Amino acid sequence: MLQIAREFPIPDMLIQLLTPVNCERRIVTSVHAPSVAEQIRSQLETLTTAERRAARMLLANYPMLGLETVAEFSSRCGVSSPTILRFIARLGFAHYPDFQRRLREEVEAQLKSPLAKAEPAASTGRLPSHVAFAAAASENITETFRHMPEAEFEAVAALIADPKRRLHLLGGRFTDAVARYMAAHLTILRPAVRHVDGQPGNWRDQLVDVGRRDVLLVFDIRRYQEDLLAHAQAMTERQASVVLVTDQWLSPIAHVARHVLPARIEVPSAWDSSASLLVIVEALIAAVTARNWPAVKRRIGSLERLRPPLAVDATDRS
Repeated sequence: MLQIAREFPIPDMLIQLLTPVNCERRIVTSVHAPSVAEQIRSQLETLTTAERRAARMLLANYPMLGLETVAEFSSRCGVSSPTILRFIARLGFAHYPDFQRRLREEVEAQLKSPLAKAEPAASTGRLPSHVAFAAAASENITETFRHMPEAEFEAVAALIADPKRRLHLLGGRFTDAVARYMAAHLTILRPAVRHVDGQPGNWRDQLVDVGRRDVLLVFDIRRYQEDLLAHAQAMTERQASVVLVTDQWLSPIAHVARHVLPARIEVPSAWDSSASLLVIVEALIAAVTARNWPAVKRRIGSLERLRPPLAVDATDRS
């Protein structure tokens, strides 16, 4: 069975789904190859009506629906089996087993812990290790934005820029630093911004004031956190909008999110990189600033007047 199964518990269903994959071999999919979900999102508008129905159903039940048989997949979507086969062919898969193999590889990648990943790579002699790492992080950023639909990014920017919306930002064990960073910037740009922190038990108390004008911007990358999923589900039950910034394999929060912005995170390290997430955040901050510039300019002016002048001791100059 999978090595990662010994390191932390995995649902029996996932273990069964992963068993057909040869777990002794390394995943052959390129680090920078788009995930199936990314491919679907980028091609959604080019699909036929029936294919689009299958695509949306798969995204809503990703990746488990794609791991069922063609007959079960088509029945769940209310389309024919040939439609499913044409749909996966549009994604570049000649055969349904190839499509399922890719999904299993993605599930395996989702479950990787630092110990389950390859040992940190040493310098190959061609590039120093720190230069190779920087090159991988840079390519992650490029690939993240290359596969991000413009309409999805603009929709998120519009949602965040709407001053009538109340924004809640939340992250996981490592990504909460990114959420806090974004909240600090947005507080300068607009009112009604809150970074959700403290113990998860206290988050529920704040749901009482949540409604349809609230937006939860949540950051969740592998290995995904159940407390973030539970809070996102609770927010949607209160009719709030959820925006998810995640990795290319998609956090389970994608099932309840109104908008999803996937980022590339793999680098030559036992750890994942948040560089792409940070650039998504800074791109959104720039977009919100541009959209609301007159109001932002007035707000920054008011904040500057509240700041005390920097005291400089003239006698201390050299």
